[in-house]
Amino acid sequence: MSGLSDTVLVAAAQQGDLEAFGVLVKRHEKWVYNLAYRMLGHREDASDLAQEAFLKAYRALSRFRGASSFKTWLYRITSNLCLDALRRRTPQRQAGELKPTVADPSPGPHERAEERERLAKVHAAIVSLPDHQRLCLILRDLQGLSYEEIASAAAVNVGTVKSRLNRARLALRDLLEDKEPPGVELPVGGPRLSRIGRVGSGLQTPQDH
Repeated sequence: MSGLSDTVLVAAAQQGDLEAFGVLVKRHEKWVYNLAYRMLGHREDASDLAQEAFLKAYRALSRFRGASSFKTWLYRITSNLCLDALRRRTPQRQAGELKPTVADPSPGPHERAEERERLAKVHAAIVSLPDHQRLCLILRDLQGLSYEEIASAAAVNVGTVKSRLNRARLALRDLLEDKEPPGVELPVGGPRLSRIGRVGSGLQTPQDH
């Protein structure tokens, strides 16, 4: 069953096949968790929200008509839950900082400490962005969605996505320009932020398989 397409699995799950829905969960749980983790900045909150996203998707599955892909639909559910969770947070909790896991353990202790510090600064800069800008940045530059997919997930038009993404990249550059060592380029305005893409792998957690 793991080799079946999302469309086939969704159709089976809509007929009450729990195994089919379980395959969908296994297939998509990593990026759902990662989106929640990068938006909320806390492992426990991200784990709870990921469970809530799949529960909400299961309960609403009968209303899914395939106007978008299942993955885009699930992105919308997860994004909305993240934004709702952030709106409920106190300013003190919103400013909480994640201690990210370093992806590459090969450097020595000094290099690893510097890498942890760098990742923490980048993460802190990302979570300080306005919620909707942060969402667009994560979906585009860390998770690789197209503008059209982000627009569908965020329920806005493509122009709004591009505007939010541009503002997020500019703000991130301003936040990091005094924190990065000389010679490190923080590109702005391209289809992907290569430096943030590398950071994305370093912000993975023990739940990333």
